[in-house]
Amino acid sequence: MSPSDDTFISHLIELRDRLIRAIIAVILVFLGLFHWANDIYTLLAQPLLHALPKGGQLIATEVTAPFFVPIKVTMMAAFLIALPYILYQIWAFIAPGLYSHEKKFGIPLIIASVLLFICGMSFAYFLVFPIVFGFIAGVAPVGVAVMTDIGKYVDFVLGMFMAFGITFEVPVIVVLLVKAGLVSVAKLREIRPYIIVGAFIIGAIFTPPDVISQTMLAVPLWLLYELGIIVASIISRPAAVEDSYQPLSDAEMENELDQLDKH
Repeated sequence: MSPSDDTFISHLIELRDRLIRAIIAVILVFLGLFHWANDIYTLLAQPLLHALPKGGQLIATEVTAPFFVPIKVTMMAAFLIALPYILYQIWAFIAPGLYSHEKKFGIPLIIASVLLFICGMSFAYFLVFPIVFGFIAGVAPVGVAVMTDIGKYVDFVLGMFMAFGITFEVPVIVVLLVKAGLVSVAKLREIRPYIIVGAFIIGAIFTPPDVISQTMLAVPLWLLYELGIIVASIISRPAAVEDSYQPLSDAEMENELDQLDKH
C-alpha cells in the first residue's frame, strides 16, 4: 500500500469517527429531551393555537401521528442543540488542511452562520408565524373551522424555518463570494435592483400566498444582502501600506561588505 493510500484511508477513518461522534451527540440530546416531546411540540404549535378562535385545536388524521410527530419535532430540537458540537467535529476534520489565515477567517464564519440561522428561525417563530396564522384564521369563511393536521403543520413550520434560516445566511454567502474572488463589492452594488426583485420572487415562492408573509421574507433578505455588502467591503479593504524598509543589522552589513569584497 502506498503512503498516499494510507493517508486517504486514515482520513476516511477520521471522518467516520467524527460522524459517529456527531450522531451520538444528537442521540444523547434526543434521549434527554424525549420525556418532554409533547411539551416541545406544544411549544412549536403555540403561534397557531394563539391565532385560532377560542376552542380551536390541531387534529391528527393519521393513527401514528400523535406519537411520531412530537418525536420528529424533538429530533429537530436535538439537532439544533447539538449543532455547535457537530460543527466543531466538521471543523476539526478540515482545519488541518487549511492555512493559518483560512483558520482565522473560518472560525468567525462558522459562528456567524450558526447564530444567523438561529436568528432566522427565531424571526419566523416570534414575528412571522403570529402574523401569518392570524391572517389565515381571519380570512376563513364563516362556518369553516380552521383545524390543521399536526403532521402538515410541522412540515409547514420546518419549511418556513429552513426558508428564513437560509435567508439569514445571505451575509455569510456574500462575504464568501467576495473573499473567494468570485464577485466584487462594486458588482454586488451594481446588481442590487435585481436582488431586490429576486427577494420578492423568493418570498412569493417560499411563503404562503399573502403579501404580508412574502414581504416579511423579502425585506430581511434585501437588508441582509446590504449587510453582507458592508461586511465584505470592510473585509476586502486593502490594508494600509507600511514602510517596508528596515535598516540592516551590524552582522548583515558586514556580510554585505564581505560579498562586495569577494566580487
